[in-house]
Amino acid sequence: MQIKNSILLLLTVVIIASSCKNTKKEQVQTKPNVIVIYADDLGYGDLSCYGATGVKTPNIDYLAEHGLRFTDAHSTASTCTPSRFSMLTGSYAFRNNAAILPGSAPLLIRPGTPTLPGMFQNNGYHTAVIGKWHLGLGNGMPTWNDSLKPGPLEIGFNYAFIVPATLDRVPTVFVENHHVVGLEKSDTIAISYEHKVGNLPTGLEHPEMTRMLADSQHSGTIIDSISRIGFMAGGKAAWWKDEDITGRVVSKVKAYIHQNKQNPFFLYFAPTDVHVPRAPNARFKGASKMGPRGDAIAELDWSVGEVIKYLKEEGLTDNTLIIFSSDNGPVLDDGYQDQAEALVGTDRPWGPFNGGKYSAFEAGTRMPTIAYWPGKITRAVNNALFSHVDLYASLADLIGHKLSPNEAPDSYDMLPVILGKSEHGRDTMLEESYTLSLRAENWKYIAPQTSPTPDWMKNKKIPTGLSTTPQLYDLTTDTTEHNNIAIEQPNRAKAMQAAITQIMAKGTRPGYQAKQ
Repeated sequence: MQIKNSILLLLTVVIIASSCKNTKKEQVQTKPNVIVIYADDLGYGDLSCYGATGVKTPNIDYLAEHGLRFTDAHSTASTCTPSRFSMLTGSYAFRNNAAILPGSAPLLIRPGTPTLPGMFQNNGYHTAVIGKWHLGLGNGMPTWNDSLKPGPLEIGFNYAFIVPATLDRVPTVFVENHHVVGLEKSDTIAISYEHKVGNLPTGLEHPEMTRMLADSQHSGTIIDSISRIGFMAGGKAAWWKDEDITGRVVSKVKAYIHQNKQNPFFLYFAPTDVHVPRAPNARFKGASKMGPRGDAIAELDWSVGEVIKYLKEEGLTDNTLIIFSSDNGPVLDDGYQDQAEALVGTDRPWGPFNGGKYSAFEAGTRMPTIAYWPGKITRAVNNALFSHVDLYASLADLIGHKLSPNEAPDSYDMLPVILGKSEHGRDTMLEESYTLSLRAENWKYIAPQTSPTPDWMKNKKIPTGLSTTPQLYDLTTDTTEHNNIAIEQPNRAKAMQAAITQIMAKGTRPGYQAKQ
C-alpha cells in the first residue's frame, strides 16, 4: 500500500509539473509578436490603397483591406534620422539635436537611453533590426575593420543586420551585429566625408563610369557603377550589389522569424526602398509606369508580401501585429537622374497635400500608415491624429509595460487608436523639419525659420514651407497650405507658438519627469 501511495504521489507531481510547464508555454505564446515595417522616403500617395495609379501595391493593399488604414498619421520629422530616432526612443529628435547623419557618425542613441526594443527586451521579447539603420555606430569614427560598437545591440536589439546609413552614402557594406559582413582582413576599409581616400574613381572624375548621372553631392566614390556621398577605399569583398539588397534583407527577415517563432519577438524591419539611388532588382524593371522609382515601390511591396506569406507559412499570422509606415515624405529628384520627375505622370506621391521630404508642409510627415492584426483589428479607415513617437507608449501598453517616469518623454498611449477601438487621437502634435510646426486638430502652425537652409537643399524641387514669418493654416479648407492666415488670427498663432515653446522646455507625456 505504501509503495502504491508513493507511485500515485509521484504521478501527481509529474502531472502538476507538466501542467505548469504547458501553462507557461501557452502564456509565452499568447504574447503577440510585433513587426514595425518602416519604409524609406515613401509618400502618402505612393500606394494604390492611398490613390497611386502608376504602380500597384497589392501586398500592402492587402494589409489595408484587412486592417486599419490611417489618414492623419505622422512620422515625427520630414527627414529620416530624426524620425527613426523619435520612433525608437519616444522622444522628439530636437531633444538630442538629431539631424541627417553622415555614414561615419557615432551612435546617436546612447547606451542607457530607454528604447522601444529595450522595452520589449526587458519584457521577455527577442528583438531585431534588419535593414536601414542611419543612427550612427561607435563612439567616434566607426572602426569598420574591427568591432563596431556601441550599436544596435547596445541599445536593446538582440540581433542586427543593417545598412549602416543610406544607399547613397559610403560605406556600401552590410553590418551584422558588430562586424562588416564579408570583410577580408587584408583589404581594410577607409572612409572620409571631407576628402578623397584611395584610388577608386569618383563621379566627379568619371561620370561616364556611372549608370546614372548624379549631382555634385552624390558624385563621390563609385561603387557598383553608382557614385555616392563621401569617399571610400578598400573592403571590396564586402561591397553590396544594389539590385540584391532587398532580396538579401528579406532573406534575413525570414531567417529571423523562423529562428524565433517559438518565443515572442519584436522586429524592426526597415526596407531601403524607395531611397536613392533607385536600382531595384531586374525582375521589377517595368513593374510600374514610373521608371526606377515606381519599380522600387513595387519591390518594396514584394518585400512586404514576402513577410506576410512567411508569417502564414510559420503559423504566426494571428499572433502578430504588423505596423507599416514610412520615415518621411517623398522626393522625386534627390540627386540622381533616374527620370522620377518625368515619369511620375498624374500620380501625386505627396497625396492631396503640399511638400514632401525635408518640408515643413504636411506631406513631409503625413505618412501612409497601416495596422494589421487578424482577429484583433477589423477593416476600417481611421482619421485620428497620430504620431509615430506614440508607438513606444502604445506598444508598452500592449504588452503590459508601465513606463518609468523618465521614459519616452513625448510618447502618448494610442493603443486604442492603433487597434481601431477609438478615433480620438492627439489634441496637439509636433512636426519637425528645418523648423518646428504644431498641429492642433486641423490647425497647422509653422514657426519662423531661425537657421539657414542647407546649401544642398537649393536644388530640391520641393516646397520647403520655410519662412522668416509665422504661418498658420486651416487644413479643413486649405489642405495644400497655400493661404497663410497668421495675420488674420494672431491670437491663435501666438498660442500655438507658446505651445511649441512649452513642448521644447519639457516632455509632453503626462507623468514624465526629466532627470534633474
